[in-house]
Amino acid sequence: MTLLQGIRVVEMGLWVAGPAASGMLADWGAEVVKIEMPKGDPMRKLFGALSGSKEDRCPPFDLYNRGKKSLAVDVNHADGAALVRQLVATADVFVTNMRPQFLERIGLDHAALLAKHPRLVYASLTAYGLEGPDRDAPGYDMAAFSGRSGLAERATPPGAAPPVLPGGLGDNVTAITMVSGIMGALFHRERTGQGQLVSTSLLRTGIYSIGMDVATRVGLGRISAAPSRTKPQNPLMNSYCASDGKWFWIVGAESERHWPGIARALGDMSLMDDARFGTPRERRRHSEALVLAIEALTARHTRQEWALIFKQHDVWWAPINSVDDLLTDPQVLACGAFVKVPVAPGQAAPESFNGVATPVDFSATPAGPAGPPPGIGADADALLRELGIDDLELKRLRSAGVLAQASVAES
Repeated sequence: MTLLQGIRVVEMGLWVAGPAASGMLADWGAEVVKIEMPKGDPMRKLFGALSGSKEDRCPPFDLYNRGKKSLAVDVNHADGAALVRQLVATADVFVTNMRPQFLERIGLDHAALLAKHPRLVYASLTAYGLEGPDRDAPGYDMAAFSGRSGLAERATPPGAAPPVLPGGLGDNVTAITMVSGIMGALFHRERTGQGQLVSTSLLRTGIYSIGMDVATRVGLGRISAAPSRTKPQNPLMNSYCASDGKWFWIVGAESERHWPGIARALGDMSLMDDARFGTPRERRRHSEALVLAIEALTARHTRQEWALIFKQHDVWWAPINSVDDLLTDPQVLACGAFVKVPVAPGQAAPESFNGVATPVDFSATPAGPAGPPPGIGADADALLRELGIDDLELKRLRSAGVLAQASVAES
């Protein structure tokens, strides 16, 4: 038995954050029905749109939508919105990352659905929240999670331009946040029988992600300057480059405790005798000089050689991996970061992993990809027949453009 066996989730989302949240629930055993427009979630064609090519493969779409069912329906049409409302009546959870104003217009807002279905867990994921002047503003993770939250500014060294974070980072973090809220609401429903609205946003999650800095500002009325690699507060918690051009972190979090071992590993005990570096306070005051000294030493060996040296001297450290490094890192492989995803009928099964795992394991209940991503509208007939809709009505809905013309087996 899977963790969420018997739980039906209806998702009306697109791009990343909403589908990623329900995608985790699908990996945990929930039945997830994806509502998308007749042409499909635009994420399906992301790579082709970015390159201007005919590339129709999109592994990120597969990651967030594997194991789901698809109903492709035009919710802007009154009949389409009515179909979705009928389907939601059969659901335990409704997940959406659509804008509140749009949902209100088609009768799929939380007030309307919870009034009719008090056991429903309504999960709303937005850019900026359900209240306020910008509640209906468009927002992607670079805007709401990274930019407006303050996160990008806190990651910008003095005098530098704000960094561009990897695509989907804020969406994924917010999706995990949404999943935790959904699970809490389902637990509450088990005890009380009552569903409720669960909401989060890219903005709120971004702010919480830099909670250490924001809490310091709110609580003490001050905040330190943004981190700098060349002038860090603690030079023993910093990135350095090896002779082969590969970077790594030294993680001397407890400066006084870790300093002797780091100095021994670096092979220059004169650092210990230098008054500029004698105490944590002095190392902070002279951090630029200490960074330069450490850089000169780390350039003497390759990263793999440093791995052996640091192990000998019990220095805390970590490689700064490239994505290619992940594919061969023994610890990454051992911790279960990659999984084998079932493929559609007729496709050759891979010999090894072909997907990224969601980041939680359970010891008593199996979890993982239950199937491939669905084709556009591939499950329309079966799902709508469950609602009592006959073949004649299905034909009418397709003729009216409410449903996609036929089930599409592509992803």
